[in-house]
Amino acid sequence: MKSWQLRNKKSRWVLAVVVAAALVAGGGAYYALSPAPQAALLTDQVDSGDIEKVVLATGTIKPSVQVNVGAQVNGQLRKLFVRQGERVQKGQLLAEIDPTIQQSDLRNATAQLDSARAQKAASEATLIQYRKALDRELAMQRDGSGVTSDLDLAQAQYDAQVQQVAMNEALIVQAEMAVQTANANLSYTRIVAPMDGEVLGIVTREGQTIVSSQTAPTILVLANLDKMLVQTRISEADIQKIHPGQSLWFYVIADPDKRYESELGYVQPAPQEALEDQSGGYGASNQQSNAVYYNGTFEVDNTERLLKTSMTAQVFIRVAEAKNVLRMPVSALGRSLGDDRYQVTVLEVNGPQERTVRIGINDRQFAEVVEGLIKGESVVIQQDRVQG
Repeated sequence: MKSWQLRNKKSRWVLAVVVAAALVAGGGAYYALSPAPQAALLTDQVDSGDIEKVVLATGTIKPSVQVNVGAQVNGQLRKLFVRQGERVQKGQLLAEIDPTIQQSDLRNATAQLDSARAQKAASEATLIQYRKALDRELAMQRDGSGVTSDLDLAQAQYDAQVQQVAMNEALIVQAEMAVQTANANLSYTRIVAPMDGEVLGIVTREGQTIVSSQTAPTILVLANLDKMLVQTRISEADIQKIHPGQSLWFYVIADPDKRYESELGYVQPAPQEALEDQSGGYGASNQQSNAVYYNGTFEVDNTERLLKTSMTAQVFIRVAEAKNVLRMPVSALGRSLGDDRYQVTVLEVNGPQERTVRIGINDRQFAEVVEGLIKGESVVIQQDRVQG
């Protein structure tokens, strides 16, 4: 009995080993015959949205109006009445120069004017005497009792005195001009604001001596910061797409998340380098840089005072725009067929299918679909475009 049970157990164990081997062999054959899984396709949907084609430019922010307030007379800067960053009104007193020299000049000019007027009065009195003497000689000449030489002398004295009076009148005019100049110079010792604005910086300090014989030295810099001027550099490759009035937006490096809207103002018809080139010779043109840029300017409101002088702006000038149009990713465009037609791969129910589409504008991210696709269809992303 025990020997039979032992043989039965051995038989079951051998059978189990055979079955297991068969299963392993069969499974191995199954996996060996199964095809390799396909790589997953990267797709994106056709949707609707806005597309804008832009030209990129770098700009520098400046005040819309900036004035270097200087001195027109010599003297020591006696007093500054404003501080840096202070807002001022047109006509407000900013600084005062010691007026001692100008007051002395005014007194001297006034004295010379009084002297010229006194000399004229004396000359006119003498002229009256000579006029009477001449009249007497003429009367005696008519009566036949006059002497010709006496008449000639009286006439000469009278004529000379007329010229003297005219010369005194000219001296009075000169003296009056000197008084006006002295008055103006005295008024220049009081520096007033030529416009509403903000004090950007103070160049000359109290107690410094100002010499304005050659150039007007700057005392302080005044600017209107309510509006800022953005000066952009537009590449030669893009300049024919640009014209005044185009809408644009920009951000500053200090705050890339805040977007400012404006429109392009003036576009300079010549690069700045050409305007600065005074020689105009052959050698100068050869020395011109290969990169040519044109200046474009526009204004932007700055009531919040977030924009500062000399900030760098990244400017996006809109050269084409489409609102709420059918669009697809540019990365899904396949082979170009010409006339704005491309081959694309559309993922349909029975698998990927090739289709021809026609596109409109594109912003390097999305392309406008003019025909060939409908909203919601899935297009296959071209891997070479993604990798490129």
